[in-house]
Amino acid sequence: MKKTIKFLALSVAALVMLASCNKDGWKTTSDGLGYKFLETNKDAQQVQMGDVLVGTCVLKLGDSILFQVDQPDRIMMVNPPAFKGDLTNGLLMMHLGDKAIFSVWADSVHKLGFQFPPYYKESAGMKLFYEINLTDIITQEEIAQEQALFAENMQQLQAAERDSIAAYMKNNNIKAEPDEDGLYIIVNKKGKGQKVEIGRDVAINYTGRLLDGKVFDTSIETVAKSNDIYEPQRQYAPLSYTVGRMSLIRGWENGVINQPAGSKLTLIIPSSLGYGTQGAGDRIPPNSPLIFDIEIVSVK
Repeated sequence: MKKTIKFLALSVAALVMLASCNKDGWKTTSDGLGYKFLETNKDAQQVQMGDVLVGTCVLKLGDSILFQVDQPDRIMMVNPPAFKGDLTNGLLMMHLGDKAIFSVWADSVHKLGFQFPPYYKESAGMKLFYEINLTDIITQEEIAQEQALFAENMQQLQAAERDSIAAYMKNNNIKAEPDEDGLYIIVNKKGKGQKVEIGRDVAINYTGRLLDGKVFDTSIETVAKSNDIYEPQRQYAPLSYTVGRMSLIRGWENGVINQPAGSKLTLIIPSSLGYGTQGAGDRIPPNSPLIFDIEIVSVK
């Protein structure tokens, strides 16, 4: 992305004073940040606080690589420094097209809660090295524009989703009202057993489908076979789990809680309570409302 916005260069002299310069090209700021520029473009756009940096990056602890981005991508946001000698002041020296290496005391980063590999030794003078090739700069203004466009798109998608759910309800003559999160809980049969509550062991048969009727998952073998999603290596049986100890989509969890064993439910779940903008695998597209037919087999 070619940037056309010009920024006044931030004076790094007020932030950084050189304390030493080694013959191998390394320099050190007064607060302990080491740096070496491999390529400089001082007439290009300069990094500002709050910018998002795009480029490649290699993070090393000593000579060992901890993290690596080989193709230009969003690698970090420039935030206020968290300690003396933080990477931030080095980033603020960079211009578009620069390549540089920065060294930071590993102990300072570790104190912030960063987890290092076992070979890290505290108080041993170990350093982190950031090798950065800066290929683009996304400014705060551009980030705000992206966020506004994303919010607008999300509103349009949510409106379209509400319309599609309303059309499904009408076409199938379903009379029900959603809760405050947009979840429809339709009780087809009210059970008389123990209620589903946090900490209880439950067994649930289910079939999940999209609004167009396409089944994407089921615990019932005959349903899987009739919908061409049968997996021979899978064991088809009620899903057993302890409520609150298994990560399930919110629509499912909210729909079955407080429902007694023996109940049969249909849950119509908006994507915000399902798999959201990401979708799930090949069977659930992004922004997809879901329908689950559920039978609560047992609650212990």
